[in-house]
Amino acid sequence: MANTNLQFKTNYAVSSKIEPFYKGGKVQISKDEKYIFCTCGSRVNVLEISTGKIIHCVEHDDQEDITSFALSCDDEMLVTASRALLLKQWDWRQANCSRSWRAIHTVPVASMTFDSTSTLLATGGCDGTIKLWDVVKQYCTHNLKGSSGVVHLVQFHPNTDLLQLFSSSLDCGIRIWDLRSSQCVCVLQSHYSAVTSLSFSPDGNAMVSSGRDKICTVWDLKTRKAKRTVPVYEAVEGVAILPGSTDLAEIGVKSKDLHFITAGSKGVLRVWEASTARCVYTQTLPSTLPSASEEDENDNPRSLTYLFHLPASARLATVTAEHNILLYQLPALTTQQQFVGYSDEVLDVKFLGKGDSHIVVATNSCQLKVFELLTNSCQILYGHTDTVLTLDVFKKGSLFASCAKDRSVRVWHMDSDSGQVRCVAQGSGHTNAVGSISCSRMKASFVATGSQDCTVKVWDLPADCSAEGGIHQLTARATEKAHDKDVNSVAVSPNDKLLASGSQDRTAKLWSLTGEGTVSLLGVFRGHRRGVWAVCFSPVDQVLATTSADGTAKLWSLQDFSCLKTFEGHDASVLKVIFVSRGTQLLTSGSDGLVKLWTIKTNECVKTLDAHQDKVWGLHASRKDDKMVTGSADSNITVWSDVTEIELAEEQAKQEDQILKQQELSNLLHGKKYLKALGLAISLDQPHTVLTVIKAIREGENSSELLEKTLLKLRQDQKESLLRYCVVWNANARNCLNAQAVLQVLLTHLPPEELLQYQGARSHLEGLIPYTERHMQRIGRLLQASMFLNYMWQKMRVAGAPSSTGQDEDMDTTPLAQAQPFFVIDKEKKSGSYERRDEGNDSDGEQDEDPDSCVEDEEELEDVSATNKASTDNGRVENEASHKTNGKHHSESEESSEEEDQEEETTVKKTKGLPVSSAQQCQTFAS
Repeated sequence: MANTNLQFKTNYAVSSKIEPFYKGGKVQISKDEKYIFCTCGSRVNVLEISTGKIIHCVEHDDQEDITSFALSCDDEMLVTASRALLLKQWDWRQANCSRSWRAIHTVPVASMTFDSTSTLLATGGCDGTIKLWDVVKQYCTHNLKGSSGVVHLVQFHPNTDLLQLFSSSLDCGIRIWDLRSSQCVCVLQSHYSAVTSLSFSPDGNAMVSSGRDKICTVWDLKTRKAKRTVPVYEAVEGVAILPGSTDLAEIGVKSKDLHFITAGSKGVLRVWEASTARCVYTQTLPSTLPSASEEDENDNPRSLTYLFHLPASARLATVTAEHNILLYQLPALTTQQQFVGYSDEVLDVKFLGKGDSHIVVATNSCQLKVFELLTNSCQILYGHTDTVLTLDVFKKGSLFASCAKDRSVRVWHMDSDSGQVRCVAQGSGHTNAVGSISCSRMKASFVATGSQDCTVKVWDLPADCSAEGGIHQLTARATEKAHDKDVNSVAVSPNDKLLASGSQDRTAKLWSLTGEGTVSLLGVFRGHRRGVWAVCFSPVDQVLATTSADGTAKLWSLQDFSCLKTFEGHDASVLKVIFVSRGTQLLTSGSDGLVKLWTIKTNECVKTLDAHQDKVWGLHASRKDDKMVTGSADSNITVWSDVTEIELAEEQAKQEDQILKQQELSNLLHGKKYLKALGLAISLDQPHTVLTVIKAIREGENSSELLEKTLLKLRQDQKESLLRYCVVWNANARNCLNAQAVLQVLLTHLPPEELLQYQGARSHLEGLIPYTERHMQRIGRLLQASMFLNYMWQKMRVAGAPSSTGQDEDMDTTPLAQAQPFFVIDKEKKSGSYERRDEGNDSDGEQDEDPDSCVEDEEELEDVSATNKASTDNGRVENEASHKTNGKHHSESEESSEEEDQEEETTVKKTKGLPVSSAQQCQTFAS
């Protein structure tokens, strides 16, 4: 189908992830202003501000939700509290819990804070008590009682000499505790609802408190009286006193008087002058956002829940009810970064921008999110009034389109310089939710949409829609009732002349777009057993790919509408399909959370990626075809890189490296540098290569001493590998002697305690025992066979000798005229086989052996042989049991057994001076 010389893709690897890191609860920013700490269930995630990535995470072992946490002022210590009433102290950079203790509170801890010295920790409980802990000496220093209900706010006075703690609970008062006397010295009464935050002036003499009663109060801490009550007309969640030494004229600070900034239910930042109780600055919202007065403030998703002043970098940080964290740069309050803590279900995702530097995401909300992949910073796009369902991007990557349940379609433009995105066109006309959209491919001239109203529409775009100006209104140039049920997907062909649609009615249809003001039906693709979820044109061939809820993907011919291929492999609905590798491969994603890579020519699934834990709705490939992005109902977004070329390069480099090492190994063996050779062979992790070195060592002079000296100089990890290789060698009769020689050195010179510390030592030793027993039984059988050979040889010699009067039928133990044969172990084979050797010559008159000693040796061997026969019979039964209990070595045992039998037979046949037929008879008799 396409270029046959094209390199097929074989694998993808995760290059980055955008995943939920904050689902509500406490947020704190480190003193150095580099990290954001936030709760996410049973975890505290640490987000690096510069990269937008989660770099650390601490989690309670009991999986209990974390109710509160506090970071020390020196950024060294993190303490968490869970519903299990445990306090844990963490070295958060190593994710290591250094200490844990019972919180003493009878119910969970609701609030926590450190003093400025990072030695005292205050915990406020839901039981109305406050406890102070010396984290250095590790004991509870104070138990403060008197608060009513949940203590949701605790904060130390910045002046440590005063030793004062401020707290607030359900009684709406602000209590001041003297830690010297452990007494409440004052209760500041001003609020009629929960006090949400406190902010102290730099000199510590003034304080501003905020509450959900829509007022802020300025306090004089010397007199402990309220100086001013400022009505702010919104429930305030955070307040911060602005520094007087900074020029903040851009946000209305034009005097040296005390000014503070508030964040609350309206979702905007406002600056107040304390002396006049006047709002001097109100942050402006994007024009697409409705004002708070049009909504119930209590349910406003953009309401602010936290406010932080970052003095070192002259920034402000806010947290929204939608779990977004925004960073603003002073003095102009320009948005610098925005992080999305939780995205909900991801419904679609596409690459966007120059070089695919961004992704645009449709989540289970009416906003679109545009992420910069380098920093994970996010823009939130407002415009749709109901859930956005799907997206598509035009060819150049700066224009994209969206459709939603609000029955509308919108076109957006990204500025190539600033990266800012704005809506440039919108249209409405469908009578039900718009569930699919596709952009023209050759140039940005039109979009096609499919809806739950069973129709498809084609919308023409204005020529200058990307230019600066207002929002263009789109009108549909063609409308057609396409299917009997919901239209799930539409796709425009690469030449902009055809349109494909897939529906819940189990069919896909092909339409012509060449007519003026109409779309005409060309054919119907029938074959899926359930609804069609996605359609996609091949970029090079006249074929269409479809996916269905029947768990299959199909390729169809555009000529005769016949099914060319069917791809089966997903266990559930196949939701998306795209072509990659210039139309020679497919990527599919399904409800099973899997992404599969298919080669069209072979109809083969090349790779299955366990991408997500839930339905993968979003699947898109970059324009360079070197990466893809997936989005899932598990709220995770994953960017994948094509690692085919990397894997090929690594494999080639690995092969070249092995060739060089093999050459080096050969040189080391030639130079008899056995220690280096053995270390190099072990580093290759090839048991056969290591065995070659062991054989080379044992073939030299003083082999036992040389082997012992070499093995004992190895590192512990190398000895571990050697023990593992011995298990492999010992399973084969040809290599068992080498394995036993290595084992003898290791078991003789290493204490059991050290051996048992080796990784997998117990399993290795257990694997050695049955095969070692088999080798011993084989040696016994060889000894037995050799005794019968000796006996038969003696009988043959007696039968061929001249008769002698007075000589009985017993074995003749006198020396023969020729050399007396005897059997010894073959030192070359070391396999337990025996061969006959001729010693001396009668003609020379030399006879070294004593005849009597031969008799004694034979009798001794006969005794041993009888014993071995009994043990052999028993051993065979034990060996069969061993085979049953060691099933994993079954095939190796059969091969080893065949080799052993052949080796025994060969040993018998090779006996010098004995006919083969006689040797066979002896072996038969012995068996």
